Amino acid sequence: MVVLQELSALKHGEYICRVNLDLYDSPACTSLATQAAAGRHLHPLLSTAREQAVKVQLCEDGYQAWLRVEDISQLEIASQPYHAIALSRPQIQHRLPEVIAFTQKAMQQPNYYLWGGTVAPNYDCSGLMQAAFAASGIWLPRDSYQQQAFTQSIPLAEAQAGDLVFFGTPEKINHVGLFLGDGYYIHSSGKEDGRNGIGIDWLSDQGDKVSQTYYQRFKGIGRVIASYCA
Repeated sequence: MVVLQELSALKHGEYICRVNLDLYDSPACTSLATQAAAGRHLHPLLSTAREQAVKVQLCEDGYQAWLRVEDISQLEIASQPYHAIALSRPQIQHRLPEVIAFTQKAMQQPNYYLWGGTVAPNYDCSGLMQAAFAASGIWLPRDSYQQQAFTQSIPLAEAQAGDLVFFGTPEKINHVGLFLGDGYYIHSSGKEDGRNGIGIDWLSDQGDKVSQTYYQRFKGIGRVIASYCA
């Protein structure tokens, strides 16, 4: 009965998260897809509601995922709709020192790699990038392959601090970090091949085992030239 009451109370429209919320990749809500920090805007997609969850779309990046029904009470109707702010490349470039500082500060906190994590202290690779840029008012798409498609491809020789570094397989981009300059980048990597959290590695086959492993998967550099507008 409580589940039905929560669903019936939810209406079409735009809502704001009152607290940090976990969002899932299926209505079973067993595997984290992303997180919505307090203050983020979302639309419920009520045509896809299930007994235990409702599908929602985050306004800032257009990402769709499932919200547990019991978390509906943590939403409030938005008094003003989300409005994307267009930014020029010079405006973005001016903010990049803040973006870099965010990742370095995050690295100083105890953390571990969390698949789907976009809220401090635990992030996945693209979640750290999205959170770092969003903290400076710059929105990126959610996943690493989406971020790669969103950015402007840059030759490695022209890479600048604040560019994104992409890794993957021949089929798909599946990892991302933030270039710091002099061949170094910061990223959140898993414990299987990485550091189980945020660390700095060298984009070279001459580094330690972690740096060498990721260098073998290096796929390119992407420059953020716009803020995402869904």
